Amino acid sequence: MISIALYNPEIPQNTGNIARLAVGLNIQLYIVGKPSFSMDDKHVRRAGLDYWKFLHLQQFESLETFLAATSGRRKILATTKGACPYYSFQYQKDDIIIFGSEGSGLPKDYITSNLDLSVTIPMPGEVRSLNLSNSAAILGYDALLRTGYFEGFDKNINFFTEL
Repeated sequence: MISIALYNPEIPQNTGNIARLAVGLNIQLYIVGKPSFSMDDKHVRRAGLDYWKFLHLQQFESLETFLAATSGRRKILATTKGACPYYSFQYQKDDIIIFGSEGSGLPKDYITSNLDLSVTIPMPGEVRSLNLSNSAAILGYDALLRTGYFEGFDKNINFFTEL
């Protein structure tokens, strides 16, 4: 199933929000490299609320150890320098979508050597990039949707019966 990886995350609230997203989607979250904050930080925990006990989290000390441990899975690089708009990319069910740090992104040499596996979120407006947790939600849901993850969910659920 699709997973999300964060490379050297810098903002605890983003990591907490993405952890909450991973729990909501029941997908794996990987933290790659050293976050610039403690994973016990109150901001990370607050953003993830009380869902941390349900999180499928695995941490790796470096990009190299992560790549070695997940060598059987395709890595999709989410970057503003991506070669393909995310909505045109052909995801596979076992892909891992890797997001770089908020300040410096993914290593340039890693992007260059994997450009054919890179995606971007087009932004015609006057911003360089979207918030990391928003980007993870956009790409995560899109990849899961297009790989059939949501097939079989009850489409007749009435979510507004308790208003």
